Amino acid sequence: MALGPQPSDIPLIRRTLAVFKVSSIVTGLFLLGLVVMMVTRYGFGRDIELLGPDGFLALTPKEELTGVNLSIVLLTVHGWLYVVYLACDFVLWRVAYQGARSYAFLRFLWIAMGGIVPFLSFYFERQVPREVEAIVAELDQQTTTQEASA
Repeated sequence: MALGPQPSDIPLIRRTLAVFKVSSIVTGLFLLGLVVMMVTRYGFGRDIELLGPDGFLALTPKEELTGVNLSIVLLTVHGWLYVVYLACDFVLWRVAYQGARSYAFLRFLWIAMGGIVPFLSFYFERQVPREVEAIVAELDQQTTTQEASA
C-alpha cells in the first residue's frame, strides 16, 4: 500500500480544502476581534458591552456590565471556531500531506498556529491551497500517466 494521497482521493481533498479556506477566514476574523477584546480588557480595564445602558456597543468596566458581555462571547466563539479550524487542518493533513512529505506533521502543527497568531490564518488561506493544488496536479499527472501506459 502506497503512502500519501491517491488519485481516488482528489474529490475528498478538494472538498476538505474548500472547508479549510472558509474556516481559516472565519477563525482569523474572530481572532482579530479577540485581539481587540484583549487590548480593551487588559489595556483599558473595560469589556465590550452589547445592548447596555450606554448604547448598542460600549466599553464598560467589568463590574458595571448590565448588557451582553461581548468579550466573553468573542472568547467562546473563537475557541469553538479554533476547534473547527484545527479539525479542518487535521483532515487536510490526513488526506493531502500525510505520507507525502517527511515534514508533514510539522506542517500540520505550523498551520495549526493560524488560529493563535493574528493574521497567520489569512496567510494560510492563500498559501495552503497552492500547495494542495500542486499535490492534486501530481495526482492528476499520475492518473494520466497510468491511463496512457495501460
